[in-house]
Amino acid sequence: MIRTQTLPSGLSLATERMEEARSVCIGFWVGTGSRDEDLIRSGASHFLEHLLFKGTDDRSPSAIAEAVDEVGGDFNAFTTKEYTSFYIRLLAEHVTLGLDILSDIMWRPALRPSDLEAERQVILDEILMHADEPSDEAAEQSSALLFPGHTLGREVLGSQKSVTAMTAERIREFFALHYRPGNMVVAVAGDFDHDEVADGVEARFTGQTGGAVPDRKAPGDAVEPLRVIRRSTEQAHLVLAMRSVDRFDHQRYALAVLNHVLGGGLSSRLFQEIRERRGLAYSVWSERVAYHDAGSISVGMGTAPEHVAEVLDIVCSELDLLGREGITERELAIAKGNLRAETLLACEDSGARMSRIGAGLLLHGEILTVDEVLARVEAVTLEEVRTAAAELLASPRTLSVVGPFDESDFDIHALGLG
Repeated sequence: MIRTQTLPSGLSLATERMEEARSVCIGFWVGTGSRDEDLIRSGASHFLEHLLFKGTDDRSPSAIAEAVDEVGGDFNAFTTKEYTSFYIRLLAEHVTLGLDILSDIMWRPALRPSDLEAERQVILDEILMHADEPSDEAAEQSSALLFPGHTLGREVLGSQKSVTAMTAERIREFFALHYRPGNMVVAVAGDFDHDEVADGVEARFTGQTGGAVPDRKAPGDAVEPLRVIRRSTEQAHLVLAMRSVDRFDHQRYALAVLNHVLGGGLSSRLFQEIRERRGLAYSVWSERVAYHDAGSISVGMGTAPEHVAEVLDIVCSELDLLGREGITERELAIAKGNLRAETLLACEDSGARMSRIGAGLLLHGEILTVDEVLARVEAVTLEEVRTAAAELLASPRTLSVVGPFDESDFDIHALGLG
């Protein structure tokens, strides 16, 4: 059973009881991510993610680690372009400990200057690590092409320049502005009592009141067609991407089906044609991303440089075919079956359920039941997928490349870029 309520502090609480579970997963979701940062604070959300794990005045990082390890818990966080999530998963009998630790770091982080200096180097190393991975670099560059000059196009980690210049004062100001009840959701799933958790969350609240979801400006329509980072790599890494609908658009269900048919599964057209039939790539995939006011579908691939032209030709041909003819009845049935199983299998895990209700309430303002989600997927028709494909393929394409190439090696018009 899913329950939601607004606590006296202003915090939004979402819970889902799992009587058969032995665990509980608690998450604090903050509705701020890298797109909500100005240029001098680029990377602040991710920096804060690191700093909150450095503890409070009363709890050192090692004390927190020992407490979580002692009960076999999993304590982690992640930052995205539009939100940041902190969560802890442990045995249900230790729910009080989970509330204690999460509430402490969320409302009373130390944010010491010395911790900032230590984590600065860790994050700079993380930026370098991503730069050393060409597939990551191609994907991050793809966002910059899709949303040029917009914060959605920036890297979540920030840049070396912005992280190096980040000050304790900027971090504290960012925390004070965004880490408030009006911009947060607490989500809990597993074996627990809702009222006890609600009382526990409220009793531990010691932060500033108020707060609101950040104001956001939608990206413009323009894209940057092509960008190539020349590297002497054994494989070329490419991401071909198109702008798509935002996360509120009803077409998202048809696009989920379309994405699975294109490159989202083992039976997908791109996987079967590029890897299985022709053996041209070990890795080929497609991905759908939806933001508050924009979205995209991307096709990623890693292949030998001499196969790049052939692989791109296959991808473009499959995209054009989808735009003209849509998908088959059999492909529709396979995609629906896969999405249904994926949704239901996730329900067996308290962490996945916590994420579903937390993200649902934070990002959509509502939590659909699993049956409601499955009904919307099942209702998708061939014509809806055909329409979605036609609209998607009418969007400008962008191509991000990391490998032994120059931009002159790619024909923008032949690839339908821009």
